[in-house]
Amino acid sequence: MNNIKIRTRSGEWSAVLDDSDASNEIWLSLPFSADINMLGSQIYFVMPLESKEKGNSKIFEKGDIAYWYEADALCIFFGPTPLSTDERPVSSHPMKKIGSVTGECSGMETSGDRTRITMERSF
Repeated sequence: MNNIKIRTRSGEWSAVLDDSDASNEIWLSLPFSADINMLGSQIYFVMPLESKEKGNSKIFEKGDIAYWYEADALCIFFGPTPLSTDERPVSSHPMKKIGSVTGECSGMETSGDRTRITMERSF
């Protein structure tokens, strides 16, 4: 497991990535910054990877971090998405869960569309 810090203008969160090839590639590329997009209670941003692990999950839990292979994007789910029928985030595209935010995700909703996100290694 690899520990990371996620930072936006509205706060900082700790997260852990699993031991998948995609997670290890992300870990080795840190620090990384990008402009975020927001869709419902989901942050996503382009992060091209060499590892092309496809996922098959469309239903996630609050705090899950997933890789969206078709869009070369990393997604952080912090609450219901437009397709949710309950509190669980739902995606219209299959993704691979690669980690999760540890603790609360509160404050992510105020990060703002088209603002910066930075991920760094944490020890």
